[in-house]
Amino acid sequence: MLPLGFPAMISDPAIRRLAGDENADVLGSERVRTLLDFPDVDPYRKWWGTHWRLVALADLGVPPGTPALARGVARELAWLTSPEHRSRILSVDGLTRVHASQEGNAVYACSTLGFASDPRVREIVDALLEWQWSDGGWNCDDRPGCRRSSFHETVTPALGLAAFNAATGDADALSAARRSAELLLQHELFRSRRTSLPIHPSWTRLHYPPYWHYDVLQGLRLVEAVGLLDDPRAAAALDALERERRRDGRFSGQAWWSAKQPDAVDWGRGPDNEMLNVRVEAILRAARPG
Repeated sequence: MLPLGFPAMISDPAIRRLAGDENADVLGSERVRTLLDFPDVDPYRKWWGTHWRLVALADLGVPPGTPALARGVARELAWLTSPEHRSRILSVDGLTRVHASQEGNAVYACSTLGFASDPRVREIVDALLEWQWSDGGWNCDDRPGCRRSSFHETVTPALGLAAFNAATGDADALSAARRSAELLLQHELFRSRRTSLPIHPSWTRLHYPPYWHYDVLQGLRLVEAVGLLDDPRAAAALDALERERRRDGRFSGQAWWSAKQPDAVDWGRGPDNEMLNVRVEAILRAARPG
């Protein structure tokens, strides 16, 4: 169970609102104000550039129409639809090799923040649909023998397509996201089909922000977004989340950011990562109410 007094104990008003406090002022969050100050650098600069800020702002529930968003979205979409960016995308053995998490994060952020109707977002969505592999995912591995999708490069674009469907009702986007979810569910979101062991140890650990990385929390977010959280094949991943609960009711995780590659804001380490705790609780409550 959550600690007594949750969400009142959460310090960030944007995260407190996500936890259920309808009176909390999202734009009163110091994190939100910092993230809205988009820097004049490469949008993809890890983990500080506009690309990552937009995803975080969408996660934090920043209201569509917030004036400062337009500048960041314009920079993001100009980058991803530029001839220079598209020229780096390869086709090997008839399969597109692309860092689809980049497009996926952009579609997720733009769809959540009120920019789904921008023609450039539609252009990126159409590209993702065209690039999707037959197994339901995407991959950036340009080796000729590679024919299996990457979970890292699959979960993020699928979340973006699910968000685009939620904003526009686009059926093709939802169908593509469901194919991705099916790929993950075939592995119970984290297991090798051959050994039943975790495909990678980091997949059963918790992270926020995930950036482009895969873990069971990201997988569960996707299956929830496409209406499959009650699929029996998600049960093992839900159990994995529960096992990470501390005695004080909170959750702790690992951080992908570092002193060498800092985030634009400090999300807090271990159990002090409020966003991680709210996100895990949201999934568990949706899957196992009461």
